[in-house]
Amino acid sequence: MARKKPFPKFEKVEIIDAGSEGKAVARVDNMVIFVPFVVPGDVVDIQVVRKKKSFFEGRAEKFYTYSDKRVKPECSHFGLCGGCRWQNMDYKEQLHYKQKQVSDNLERIGGLNLPEISPILASENIYHYRNKLEYSFSNRKWLVEKPDPDNPQHQNRDGLGFHLPGMFDRILDIDTCYLQKDPSNAIRLAVRDFALENEYEFYDVKKWDGYLRNLIIRSSSTGDLMVIMVFRFVDHIKMPALLDHLAEKFPEITSLMYVINDKRNDDISDLAVKPYKGDSFIMEEMEGLKFKIGPKSFFQTNRDQALKLYNTAKEFAGLKGDEIVYDLYTGTGTIAAFVSRFAKKVIGLEYIAEAIEDARENSELNDISNTGFFAGDILRVLNDDFIKENGKPDLIITDPPRAGMHDKVVRQIMNMGPEKIVYVSCNPATQARDLAILTEQYSIERVQPVDMFPQTHHVENVVLLIKS
Repeated sequence: MARKKPFPKFEKVEIIDAGSEGKAVARVDNMVIFVPFVVPGDVVDIQVVRKKKSFFEGRAEKFYTYSDKRVKPECSHFGLCGGCRWQNMDYKEQLHYKQKQVSDNLERIGGLNLPEISPILASENIYHYRNKLEYSFSNRKWLVEKPDPDNPQHQNRDGLGFHLPGMFDRILDIDTCYLQKDPSNAIRLAVRDFALENEYEFYDVKKWDGYLRNLIIRSSSTGDLMVIMVFRFVDHIKMPALLDHLAEKFPEITSLMYVINDKRNDDISDLAVKPYKGDSFIMEEMEGLKFKIGPKSFFQTNRDQALKLYNTAKEFAGLKGDEIVYDLYTGTGTIAAFVSRFAKKVIGLEYIAEAIEDARENSELNDISNTGFFAGDILRVLNDDFIKENGKPDLIITDPPRAGMHDKVVRQIMNMGPEKIVYVSCNPATQARDLAILTEQYSIERVQPVDMFPQTHHVENVVLLIKS
């Protein structure tokens, strides 16, 4: 049997660009190579680890020159953890490549004629900006060192942290995460240490066995703090012992909750989240508006940048007070609440029923009386009868998930023919695809990128379209 040909290694290759999924880009003999944890301007040896038809994936094995775009990562887990892959790049350079990502996607993928793209709205906080983190328990934590059978610390493989990239069954046990403000780290470490000391079983994803599954921490600018423990089954001794320990050690927790999840996935959207102590929600405030956030509510994870995003959408809308607005993929109705004060009526559509319940409650909480919210598949809900009942929209705001909009939804929007469309996107690639269809009848007037996630390649983008 013929021996498999080894993957090639390339020496002294310059990294020339920042690419998708947080990886950087090199080029050798007209072949693109994607390499993680390097910065444009680095000169490295690259060992190819995977070959695709049109590109390679590799890893940097030796550095000859370090880029002047580099900075020292704050996190000790950088290089292993799958998050914050741009942490070794100066923040100004991150903004440059995010702006470039928006223009490249809209011009190359969409083939769009663009006005001048406004400078990206930077985040004042490049660390500790998230208001939600979810950690996983595992009995197969990743050992940074080679396992030593004589080392007692290597005998126990229980850990609490994040999944390693491409490894569904391996957890990187986290000491300090720089994404969420304290006491997030202290809570995670307290849960882990209590579980280890009391010999709680950490989850085994391969065997679908074990007791502890997930820990979710949500915080708000008002000082509210929600902690959700996810167990695989009810244990009337272990469960209250851990929850009481948390409540006593962290009196600042305003909402302590738990979930029983015996499914084979970590999704809790279809499960009951039960209160243990405190409220069953936390409160957030933005520009005088109050938002009630439940354990399963969607809310932008960077509150300060979300405010910039919503204000951009409101500015692009340019409302005069007599318009009917449709807010597609409304979530918990945050954008709808922001624009309702400047419109005649706002109609929000969302396929998640619980989110629509939150949206209605948030409108009541803020004494907003000119909104209406409907749950269901937008493709089916947004028909002629719906439009006849709720009125033809003058403006449509759409904020779809990363996959973008179904092409039939795009066509429905065009059939309704609103004068303006404000398209908010967390994925400029799928946004470009949708815009390519919309520009059959609309012209792009403004483009505004917003950085919601410093230290990562992710970027939000807001586009204003005017009917041609």
